[in-house]
Parts: sequence; C-alpha cells; structure tokens
Amino acid sequence: MIKSFRSRLTLWYLAFFSLLFLLFGLFLHSVLARALERRLDEALSVEANTAAALLADEFVEMKGDPPAAASEVLADLRLNGSTVAFLTGVRVLGSSAPIPKDELEDIARRAAADPRPHQVIAVPRAGPNGARAAVDRVTLGGQSYLVLAVQPLDEVVADLAVLRRVLLLALPLLMGLAGMGGYWLTSRNLAPLASMAAQARRITHSNLETRLDIGAAAEELEVLSASFNELLSRLDQSFEHMRRFVADASHELRTPISIIRGEADVALSNDRSAAEYKQALAIVLDESRRLSRLVDDLLNLARADAGRVKLRVEEFYLNDLLAECCRSAQSLAAARRVAIECHTPDDVAFRGDEELVRRMVMNLIDNAIRYTPEGGRVTVALESRGGDVAIRVSDTGAGIAPEAVPHVFERFYRGDKARSRQDGGFGLGLAIVKWVAESHGGAVELATVPGTGSTFTVTLPR
Repeated sequence: MIKSFRSRLTLWYLAFFSLLFLLFGLFLHSVLARALERRLDEALSVEANTAAALLADEFVEMKGDPPAAASEVLADLRLNGSTVAFLTGVRVLGSSAPIPKDELEDIARRAAADPRPHQVIAVPRAGPNGARAAVDRVTLGGQSYLVLAVQPLDEVVADLAVLRRVLLLALPLLMGLAGMGGYWLTSRNLAPLASMAAQARRITHSNLETRLDIGAAAEELEVLSASFNELLSRLDQSFEHMRRFVADASHELRTPISIIRGEADVALSNDRSAAEYKQALAIVLDESRRLSRLVDDLLNLARADAGRVKLRVEEFYLNDLLAECCRSAQSLAAARRVAIECHTPDDVAFRGDEELVRRMVMNLIDNAIRYTPEGGRVTVALESRGGDVAIRVSDTGAGIAPEAVPHVFERFYRGDKARSRQDGGFGLGLAIVKWVAESHGGAVELATVPGTGSTFTVTLPR
C-alpha cells in the first residue's frame, strides 16, 4: 500500500486523466466513424441520383433500349472508387464493375421491401469491411429500374485505424506528461503542509506562543492552520495555567513547611520548658492541619481535572444540610462578631453527593464570613425554582472589585492576598465551589457591588 499522500494523489490524478482520455478517444472514434459513413453515403447518393438522371436521358435517345442506355451512361460516368449498376428485378442491365450475385439479390430484395425512391443500404457481405449502397428508382417505358452506387468501407476503416494508432501512440506520452504534471501540482499544493510540519517540529513547551504561518495558501489549508493555531493557543493557556498553578501551590506549601521547620529548629536549639514545647507543638499542629487541608484541596482538584472523581449520589434534604452548615459556622462567625441568618423552606429533597455539596456550602459561608467586617451579616437562603434549586449566600462586606470578578473562581486567586493568607485561606475555596456545582450539572454566579457586599448563587438541577 502506498503511504505517500503525494504519490496517491498523483496516481488518482493519472487514473482520472487516463479514464478521461480513454472516454474522449472512444467518443472521437464514434463521431468520426459516423461522419465518414455519412460523407460516403452522401457521395454515393449523388452518384446514384446522377446515374438515374443520365439513364432517363439516354433511354430517350436510344429509343427505348434500356441496355444500350445503361452502357452509354456507364461510359460517360466518372467514378471515384464506387461501382454503379442498373437492375431490373435481379437482372443486371449494366455495371461498371462485377458485383457478386448474392449481394445483388440481397440489395434488390431489401430495396423491394422499402418503397422509398431513394435509400442507403449497408451491405455486410461486400468484402472484409462491408460496403454501403445507395439505391435510386427510375421508371422508363412503364418498367421500374434500380440504380445502384456501391462502395466498400475500406477507406473508412483505414481512416479509423489511423485514428486508433494515433490515440494509442499518444496515450503513453500523455500519461507520462499527466503523471509529471500531477506530481508537480501535488508537490506545489502540498508544499504549505511541509512548511507547517517544519514549523510545528520547532514548537516546544518553551515557545508555545509561536503560531504557524503558511502565507497565501489554499482555503482548506488556511482552515487547518487556523485550527492548529487555536490548538496551540489552548495548549499555551494550559501550560501557563499549569506553571502558575505549580508556582502558587509551591508558594502555599512553602509557608507552612517553613513555619514547621522554624518552630522545630527553635525548639531543638536549646532546652525549653514544658510550656514552651507545648506552644511550639501547637503551632506545628496548626500548620500541619493547614498543610493537610491544602493538600486535600489540591488532590481533589487534580482528581477532578483527571475526571476520576465519582459522585456518590444519594437522596437527602437540602434544607437540613444548609441548616447544619449554618450551625457549624456559628463559632467562626461569633469569633468575628458576624451574624448568620439561614432561610430554608421545608423538606427540599435533592439527589447528589451530600459530602461534596456540604463542602461547597461551607466554603461559601466561610468565604462570606472572612470577608465580612465586625457587625456585618451573612445570609444563607435556599429557593426552589421549578426543576432547580438555588443556594444563595450573601454578605455585607466590602464587595469585590470589578477587575477581580472574572478571576474569583480561579485557583489560588485572591482579591486581597495579604488578608487571605493571614486568615488561613489558600484561594482554592471558590474553585472547589465551581467544580462541585458543575459536577452536579449546575452553575455558580456572582453578583457584587463594591462597598455593599457580594452574593454567590449556586443553581443545581433537582
């Protein structure tokens, strides 16, 4: 099997051109054959008509002697390869050349069956190539006579043979020229593909911003180039996202690890009292928990990206889950002097992963509490909307700047980095909220007014 695309296109082009040339040759042969036969028939018709007119004139001059009149006509005619004969029935009055009796009988019989005064008859038994015969009727002295002009098809067959030889000799030459032309055209039209392949081989992870340039190529190749450039753009964005993700994750991991190492070094540098050791271990434990929570979040998001998280779908009451989340967040809200209000209708049944939904709600409430100043209020509400449910978490904080709104669901993004790190946040909470909502077929929306507060609304299909 030929694997070269260029060679296959050339072969297909050559096969198509050969078939086209063959069909053209057959068409030309057929048209020329009909034209030659028609020209021969016209010439024979003229000779038969002329002979019939002369026979009538000579019949008058010879005082009604048909054989003598026929002899005079044959003596005066100038023939060009044809044979003229005069018949009465099947009896020959005169002929410019011998004609086989069986052919004369066949012509006479076929002429008698057709009453037209003039006709052209094919004579299949006249020689190896057959013949054509033009027949005219003339009535002299009450007697009907047939005037024949017969000529073999040898010249027609010879002319067609010359045409066939020319076509057969021209076919290899034309196929060779067509093959070279097809190969050249294919190579020229595939040159942009070779250029694209060369450019693509030079693109690595370090220069993904490079784009393919094929110049003024065909429209189909422009579409291919545009599609490949779009793929490079997506890969570039993915790599940039990955690099930023790794850098942010490394930065977040480094802080608690540095604190743990620092506390361990200080505790081991000199003998300490039991209270000091206990204080150091408390700091290490707190940072270890923070580090464990960060690792769990990263692991869950990595599994989500890989599509390995399977929802443990079960039926539960969403109103009860929201009420439990509000009670769990009361201690954090009280420590920050923030009020929590929970508005849930009765018995809102829902099918989904209860643990993930609980984590999503807790992340929203925790985020709202952290960004609400003392004396503020966080409101959690649940609404039924036909076949959907909406979870709305609002706060009375400072709101989110308009330029930060498109990025709040990105991983490790913080509108106020210093305060988030101080509060123990990693910038992963809202990313997890978005992932949990989408994994349940829902979506999350943000509405915010700087200086007034923010509202996160999660819509889930029931």
